[in-house]
Amino acid sequence: MKKQIFAALAALALTFAAHPAVQAADYAPVTVDDYGRKVTVTAMPQKVLTFGPNCTELFIALGLGGKIAGNTLDNHSRGPLPEYAADYAKVPELNYGSATREAVLTSGADFVYGIDWEFGDGGLDIAELEENGMNVLVERASNFDEAYKEIRDIGKIFKIEARAEEFIKEQERRMKAAADKIKGREPLRVLVYDSGSSGIFTCSGENFESLLIERAGGKNIFDDLKGKQWVTVSYEEAVARDPQIIVIHDYDSPSIEAKIAEIKANGALSQLDCVKNERFVTITLESVLPGARMAYAVERLAAGFYPEIFAEK
Repeated sequence: MKKQIFAALAALALTFAAHPAVQAADYAPVTVDDYGRKVTVTAMPQKVLTFGPNCTELFIALGLGGKIAGNTLDNHSRGPLPEYAADYAKVPELNYGSATREAVLTSGADFVYGIDWEFGDGGLDIAELEENGMNVLVERASNFDEAYKEIRDIGKIFKIEARAEEFIKEQERRMKAAADKIKGREPLRVLVYDSGSSGIFTCSGENFESLLIERAGGKNIFDDLKGKQWVTVSYEEAVARDPQIIVIHDYDSPSIEAKIAEIKANGALSQLDCVKNERFVTITLESVLPGARMAYAVERLAAGFYPEIFAEK
């Protein structure tokens, strides 16, 4: 009798041991175009690194938080949105700031989804990561079509196409609802203030944030600048374009209070009516990056641009 029990348990153990192999064998390889670079995934990724809080939250929003083996750039975050907080707290931190080569190469990861500034020009070498068994998908969307393609590609790779599509539809629904409330209004002129020293570090017309501002009923006063996503402009040029609202990015340092003090103390900016009337809208930096917060960003910006419409009654 004991021999029969042991035989049955052994057979059962073999069944469970074989199950992952069956799953791996059943995985249909996926090839996606990552901005001109072909990425072919031949097995379901098990250990993912997410470079940037926007990338981390997107994986959580898609139900993939359990696959994240490490994340980075929490120094650019003010914390996850409430709906993502519980899962975000479970994510191991690879690096507080930018990913380091040593930490990535020793992580045992097989997949990376990271914001573009983490690669090249002194950052991580994608070819080296691939040589070490990691598939790399770069987050670098500059418009909604590209952002949605990245989400759909993640859906294909992780076999959650339906969930990815539903997420996109929900983001679009919420953004349309916000836009409908301000339909017919003349867009407000918006200056984005990321930081300032010898000028204003702001976003150009190629930056994804310009599109979020547009959907929220505004117009980036520097949306005519092209060539790169982030630019430095003079204080005088900003004043000449007469913004009606200043959007201020909130991240680790300097603080929002310090940035507002800088603006008010600046001889040129202090002359603007929007500064005199304190027409400031603050938003966390990760909220204006492509990812899980697109609708949230539009809703927050729209409420800041048109408080009389969005004020709770």
